Amino acid sequence: MANYSETLIKELFVKVQEYPRFSKGEIEKFCWMAVHEYKHGVLPSEYDIREIDEGLYLKLLEEFKSNI
Repeated sequence: MANYSETLIKELFVKVQEYPRFSKGEIEKFCWMAVHEYKHGVLPSEYDIREIDEGLYLKLLEEFKSNI
């Protein structure tokens, strides 16, 4: 897994919590959305199949699971 700066993880962590309708029950979805937006510059559309940085996604998800 690549090294990601703590600053980046914290920025995405805050971004996820600020999404409208954020729900702890859907952390996976919101983390995916944040990583998608980070990589592609826009939120995903309904059927968006563009790849995301899976390592970053897993690191962000891990951050949420350790802070819940």
